[in-house]
This record gives sequence, structure tokens and C-alpha cells, in this order.
Amino acid sequence: MPMQATTTQPLFSATLRPDRTLRAVGGWVSLIIAAIVATPFLIAVPEFLLPGLAGFLLAGAGLVVFGLRQARKSRLVQRITLWPDQLEILTLGPGPERVLRRFHPKAVRLILTRDENERTTAMALIHGEEAIALGSFLAADDKSSFARAFGQALRRARRAA
Repeated sequence: MPMQATTTQPLFSATLRPDRTLRAVGGWVSLIIAAIVATPFLIAVPEFLLPGLAGFLLAGAGLVVFGLRQARKSRLVQRITLWPDQLEILTLGPGPERVLRRFHPKAVRLILTRDENERTTAMALIHGEEAIALGSFLAADDKSSFARAFGQALRRARRAA
């Protein structure tokens, strides 16, 4: 039996990816500039040579670890699709991990955590006793705009269902 194609459009669809503003390249450039500035001092005062080199090695190791962590984090993706009768959350991890969850729109609550300036700092879907974090890796502005659009679509889905 052939598969039936759907012509229904979702009420809301978004693919969430981590904010990529922090780059290890900026850290490497800063480390090179610091080395250029510090070289005359390290040559002029030989007592600082060993501690200075140890500091630069530690900074380099920290940048390598930071770069690896950012590369792993950048492969995390959440796809959220809201239909009138169903909410799908597909989480793709850095490896072959795939987690697909489906909920009825009336069975979930969107909970927003805000700071003292009313900016959204965290979003979660509550389903019974379970809390599912949404876009924890997003920048603060992206969280606010996503929460606004998703909240409106979730209200429409509840009214339609």
C-alpha cells in the first residue's frame, strides 16, 4: 500500500540550533596578541620566563578544550513541529542520538523563566511530572522571540483541538 502524502501545513515549525557567536578563533587571536606583547617582558626578566610560558600553555590547552566543546555543542539540534492535534519535538544529538517525542497540545504547558528585566532565560514544556527543556542553547534574544511565536501557536492549537 503506497504512503499517503499529507497536504496539511503545521501551525508552527522551527529548527533550533546553538548560538555560534563564541568562537575559539577569537581566543587564539587574543593569545597571540598577548604573546607578542609579553615577549619583550619575558626576555627582559628571565625569572618570568617559566611561569609565563606555563600560563600560555594553560591558556592554549583551555582554548583547545573550549573549541572541542563548542564543536560538539554545535551539532545539537531541536526540531519543533506543532500540528493542530499533535506537538512533535525531535532532538538530534551530536552522535547518532535521535529522540522523538509526541504530545497532544492540550496536555503540555509552556513554562518560561525570566530574569529581573523580564527577558526569557529558560523555556520548558511540562507534561505531567516531566519537564522538557526547549532551546537551552539559544541566545537570550532568540529565546524570547521563539517563546513568543511558539506560545501563540500553542494557544491556536489548543483552541483548534
